[in-house]
Amino acid sequence: MRGLSRTSLAEVEERFNSVAGGADLGTLSDELFAVADLFDREHGLRRALSDSARPAGKKTETIGTLLGGKVSAATLATVEAAVAAKWSRAGDLADVLEKLGVVAASAEAEGQGKLDDVEDELFRFGRIVAANPELRRALTDASAPVEGKEQLLTSLLAGKVAPSTLRLITQLVMHPRGRNLESGLEEFGQLIAQQRQRLVAVVRSAVDLSAEQKQRLMAWLRGSYGRDVHLNVEVDPRVLGGFSVRIGDELIDTTIVGRIEEVRRRLAG
Repeated sequence: MRGLSRTSLAEVEERFNSVAGGADLGTLSDELFAVADLFDREHGLRRALSDSARPAGKKTETIGTLLGGKVSAATLATVEAAVAAKWSRAGDLADVLEKLGVVAASAEAEGQGKLDDVEDELFRFGRIVAANPELRRALTDASAPVEGKEQLLTSLLAGKVAPSTLRLITQLVMHPRGRNLESGLEEFGQLIAQQRQRLVAVVRSAVDLSAEQKQRLMAWLRGSYGRDVHLNVEVDPRVLGGFSVRIGDELIDTTIVGRIEEVRRRLAG
C-alpha cells in the first residue's frame, strides 16, 4: 500500500488491536474474510464506502446498518474504522480487511501454541499443490462448485492441520482474489512472519535437515540478518548435495548443482 493507504492501515490496525484481545479470534478472522469478500463482490458498495469525499460518519452509519447484529462487536468496530479511513484506491479497503483476517487467524494459532505448525503447514500444502496438477485443478477451477472444493479441503485437511491453517487455506481456495493458490499461500505465510517480526527462509536440500542442523542454520541466519528466521525446508534430491537458502530476493547457494551451474556460466562467459 502507498501513501495515504499506509497511514490508514496503521490507524485501522490500532483499532483492530484494541478490540481483538477480548474477541473470539477464529470468529473475527472468518467475519473479516467474509466482509472483504462482500466488498470484492459489491463494487458499488466498496466504492461508496471507500469514497474519501463522503463523510466518515455517513459511511460508518451505512456499515452499522448493514452489519449490525450480523457480526461480532470486534468485527464491526474494525470494519467501521476501515470505512472511516481514507484509501489511495478502493481495493485497499478489502485488502486491509483480509490482511487483518490473516492476523486474527495467526493470533488464534499463537494462543493455541500452533503458530509454527501453521507456517509449516501452509508451506507444505503449497508444495503438495505444486506437485499435484490434478489437485491444483480441482481447487482452482473457477467453474467448479464451491461446495465441492470445501468438501475436498475438509477431507484432505480437517483434523490433520491446525484450525487456523484450514481457515487460511479455505479463504485462498474460495476467494483467490486474483492470486494463484501457491502465491497466496506464500503471501499469507509472509504476513504471519511479519507479525512475529521474523524472516522466512526457503531451504532446498538433498536430504531433510536434522533438528540440530536447523538450529545451527537458524542461529547463523539470525546473526547475519539481525532477526529471527523461520525455516521452510524443501527436500529436493536434484540438488545432489549441500543446500540453498532463499530469503526474499537473496539466494545463498552451496549446492553441488549450483556450483556446477556457476562453472558453466564462467566457461560460457
